[in-house]
Amino acid sequence: MPPDSLREKLRGVIAFPVTPFKSNLSLNLDGLRKNLRMVLKHPVCAVVAAAGTGELYSLTPTEHLTVIKTVVEEVKGRVPVLAGTGFNPVIATELARAAASAGANGILAFPPYYPAPDEEGTLAYYRAIAEATPLGFIIYSRDWFAPGPGLVEKLSKIPTLIAWKDGQGDIRRFQMIRNKVGKRLHWIGGAGDDVVPGYYSMGVRTYTSSIANVAPKLSLRLHELASAGHSAELDALMDELVIPLYEFRARRKGYEVSVMKTMMDQIGLVGGPVRPPLVDVTAKEQEEIRKALEKWKPWL
Repeated sequence: MPPDSLREKLRGVIAFPVTPFKSNLSLNLDGLRKNLRMVLKHPVCAVVAAAGTGELYSLTPTEHLTVIKTVVEEVKGRVPVLAGTGFNPVIATELARAAASAGANGILAFPPYYPAPDEEGTLAYYRAIAEATPLGFIIYSRDWFAPGPGLVEKLSKIPTLIAWKDGQGDIRRFQMIRNKVGKRLHWIGGAGDDVVPGYYSMGVRTYTSSIANVAPKLSLRLHELASAGHSAELDALMDELVIPLYEFRARRKGYEVSVMKTMMDQIGLVGGPVRPPLVDVTAKEQEEIRKALEKWKPWL
């Protein structure tokens, strides 16, 4: 898929599947397939394999490739598959090439392992990943990588860079970046479903949803309502379901994955445990989640 064609398809909700593990922390590929079949019943615009919610940093290169192959096989070309990559230039380019060979349609680049590197080194890191394949390339700004408009403008010169995924949720910074770079890039809201009203109020019309692991119907409804403008229904969904979920996820580092996996297990999908250094939710919290899911039934 040419980069420009991929860019045009990224409109709406991008699903971010978890990577299910068995009790011994090995890959649960049957579970991954089951989860994808549920998600693909809904009109998401793309699927991201082995990325943040998919515990990219816990996977070996062999496991990463296995996950990408499984997702590509299950998706069967219905929507684009984006592959997560990162760590350092050598590993990132290796993962990107392998993903491209496995049939991925685009690459989502995570920040380098080294926090706050020099600007020249940052540019070299992302250029190396972009040049590893001819695929459309997306940069994911998250964690310690929170560049200003000037650096993003320099990065936008990378020919295959088609989109920017904001994972900071800093609307002020995001507005300044978009104002500087303009239509050169497609803009993706990536800090969470809870930031959809803010992203969409500034004109963004694509976001990555971890809620899509549990309730794609809800993710798509948030997109529809926010696209149409402010509404009482959007406020109600945010207040009743989305914000309480994100408050729960903020209790401990890594709960943004653990909580979603627990919810999936409780509704008959396959989450399983997380790998260290992430931690699973406690038995008491599992019961809290079970009770909270009563409100989610119309969306499951």
